[in-house]
Amino acid sequence: MRHTILAAAVSLLAAPLAAQTSPQVTNDLTVTMSLQQYRICNDRPARPTWMDEVHPREAYKALTLMDLYELRAWEQIVETGNCGCEVRFPAWEDASEEFNERYLLASASEHTAAQRDIRQLRNKLRHAVQDICEAQGNW
Repeated sequence: MRHTILAAAVSLLAAPLAAQTSPQVTNDLTVTMSLQQYRICNDRPARPTWMDEVHPREAYKALTLMDLYELRAWEQIVETGNCGCEVRFPAWEDASEEFNERYLLASASEHTAAQRDIRQLRNKLRHAVQDICEAQGNW
């Protein structure tokens, strides 16, 4: 009998606490997401739509394109000595076209090898790009 009374008392005391901490439920389905804000260059061009919709098993394709995009941008920065937003974050068309020509039909292992090679090239440029971009306040 004491156990039943004790269980009932705990349940009655816990109910107000549970009501206070439960999440608020609404019928409002309005999307309240704001645009992503970056520390630098907020007017970046949107990446290709397929990259956001790619099946998780093919995410390596999006990674290859992102690596290629950044490599080409960094090459331009070193070549021109300019780290303006339009150079650091160019349109995606050129990188997408190169990706489609070279990697679109490649296997996952070929993508892995390409990502490794692209990252090695990018790492060679890193210090030069960082020096240029820091000097221009865009790193």
